[in-house]
Amino acid sequence: MSLIAAGGVFIVGVFTYNKWQEYKAKKSVERVFASEHEDVLMRAGSGSDTVHPGGARHEPSFSLDGDSTPDHAAPAGAYGDGDEPETPVVRTADASTPPEELATALVDPLIDCLLPLALEAPARGDKLLPALQKLRLVGNKPVHYIGLAVSGEWEPVKHGGVYTKLQGGVQLASRTTALNELEYSELVQRLRAMADEIGAEPEIPDMMEVMQEAKNLHRFVAGHDAQLGVNLQSNGAPWAINTLIAALEKQGFDVRPDGRYVMPDGEGGHLFSLSTNVTLAEETTSRLTLLLDVPCVAPARDGFGSMIACAKSMAGRLDASIVDDFSQPLADQALAEIAGQVQEFYADMDRNDIPAGSTRALRLFS
Repeated sequence: MSLIAAGGVFIVGVFTYNKWQEYKAKKSVERVFASEHEDVLMRAGSGSDTVHPGGARHEPSFSLDGDSTPDHAAPAGAYGDGDEPETPVVRTADASTPPEELATALVDPLIDCLLPLALEAPARGDKLLPALQKLRLVGNKPVHYIGLAVSGEWEPVKHGGVYTKLQGGVQLASRTTALNELEYSELVQRLRAMADEIGAEPEIPDMMEVMQEAKNLHRFVAGHDAQLGVNLQSNGAPWAINTLIAALEKQGFDVRPDGRYVMPDGEGGHLFSLSTNVTLAEETTSRLTLLLDVPCVAPARDGFGSMIACAKSMAGRLDASIVDDFSQPLADQALAEIAGQVQEFYADMDRNDIPAGSTRALRLFS
């Protein structure tokens, strides 16, 4: 009877502890990410962005003429061979960027699970880097490291530096998935082995809290995964691909080796992309699709405005009409309404401390 009573007390204690941990995790996450806000690009009457089991993603859709008929942003096969949109380029800071800003860009408390590593003694970056390179990815989540230099500043670990502490960070979510239990268990196992190699003691965060933060962050990413597209439909015969490539280059597009076309932003990234909607083996196409990855382009760059201006210019050059996915003409009034919704979307991202086009946004929406 005593053993039964002791066992019962133990079980109740474990259950109570777990519930308390869940409560703390929920409150800490809610303070950072509000998941109940209205998704400004997916309002009733303006379309929806549905996230399906298994990570499948549908583009946001819009009702452009006051009815309930959706205008999907990107048709099936919009990338020629059915691939996903190209991963956005995360711009690297120049040499004038302060080390602390570089460090925050790599290990960000808002989107990373922090992994403090206490070194037994100061260590050189030359010794640390080979070991750190062994743990750079868990699943599809990147792992980054920064070090507390002897100067007293946090900076990316580099050759020639001497560090008294390290801070690791694994990204909690990406466009496709959240960090899960299996990935976290693998991370902890590999982190301990790496820490033993460099003479460090890792501080492992509570798994339950980390999982809750990862799920909540991924919910935010899924709710703001907005891509907007317009189509150019030929008014006559289909365009020859060889002739079209020359026209696109004159328009300013860069032609990638995989057959994709992007409009560069002048700083290593791109504003929007273009698809011919056919495979590389095809010789003609009668439809082009311009696509803007909304959270990956800063408001100051006016990606949507630039895309529409480009579409209008190309429509004149190629004798084409700007249409939705159902081949219905897109009027200027409808495009202006979408532009207003894009501005609301940007404001909503700002309120959540993840500005569109920022390093933080580019990391999450990749």
